[in-house]
Amino acid sequence: MPVIVLTGGGTAGHVTPHLALLPRLKEQGWDVHYIGSKEGIERSLVAGIPYSPVATGKLRRYFDWRNFVDPLRVLLGTVQAFVLLGRIRPTVVFSKGGFVSVPVAVAAKLRRIPVVLHESDITPGLANRLVLPFADRVCVTFPETAAHFAENKVTVTGTPLREALFAGDRPQGLAICQFTPGRPVLLVMGGSSGSAVLNGVLRQALDVLTRTYQIIHLCGRGNLDGSLEGHPAYRQFEYAAEDLPHLLAAADFVVSRAGANSLFELLALKKPNLLVPLSRKSSRGDQIANAASFAKQGFSRVLAEEDLTAEVLAAEIAAGWEQRESQRAAMAAWPASDGTAVILDILQAYAKEPA
Repeated sequence: MPVIVLTGGGTAGHVTPHLALLPRLKEQGWDVHYIGSKEGIERSLVAGIPYSPVATGKLRRYFDWRNFVDPLRVLLGTVQAFVLLGRIRPTVVFSKGGFVSVPVAVAAKLRRIPVVLHESDITPGLANRLVLPFADRVCVTFPETAAHFAENKVTVTGTPLREALFAGDRPQGLAICQFTPGRPVLLVMGGSSGSAVLNGVLRQALDVLTRTYQIIHLCGRGNLDGSLEGHPAYRQFEYAAEDLPHLLAAADFVVSRAGANSLFELLALKKPNLLVPLSRKSSRGDQIANAASFAKQGFSRVLAEEDLTAEVLAAEIAAGWEQRESQRAAMAAWPASDGTAVILDILQAYAKEPA
């Protein structure tokens, strides 16, 4: 039985592709283990498989006293991962990024265990750039990303998508929200931790938007607004897991951040959308690049966070609604690829290689 260690964390975006791979790995008979951080979101998301935490740090692009301590935490995490990998004895390590992946990849290299790295965004993140020297194969979602890596190391795979996403039921999604089937449904989601900016502006625009739409709002943990409970055309959820496929099936139009996993899920489901990427003030600009790529291909409309107000949001949603059929047509013409299957084939190839 081949053994695999999955690693990555910090945000749901570094874990969601693992969730897509897990059922298929189990079907193929892999023995699956996860190495993540002690308190990261990944620990709760991958419940049900053996999980081992290691120490991890973060390299910040600004002055912080923790920048002097975190290298020691990475070193400790590398030692912990080295011991764990010696005990687990995996055939291959699959890394999805996030700073917890750095000590695991370094330890795997020291143990001469192949590392397969997956980069979701157009431009590689800092953690993945640190992991790159220790990776044997790099899988990328966007064709544009391949230029950042050595040609003999990179494969354009797309991103793994959860099969459950395609099993959503619109009537069930409407029933969850107690919505009527006769009015269009707008789904607004700000990422796994929510978006304070997007949440606030959406709620300011509720009176205008609910004249036309019934609204499903995934606002992030701790971001519920009790004063809006019972609103007949607005339902808020901190987070959606099992219900997400049904909520997506119920949605006629989506407002979303521009993380790569969310984008390719919307593309696969042919959901017309308006993207509000994270600004450069709070990110390295990866979502801006992701959104620009989708806009160029006609899949999405884009609204810069700096321009976000209640009035502009309502106007951009209305404009996107008018463009929804052209977006669907562009998405329907996209040559879909099964990123899950391609990555599984790569992992299987390493499983068949002699140790």
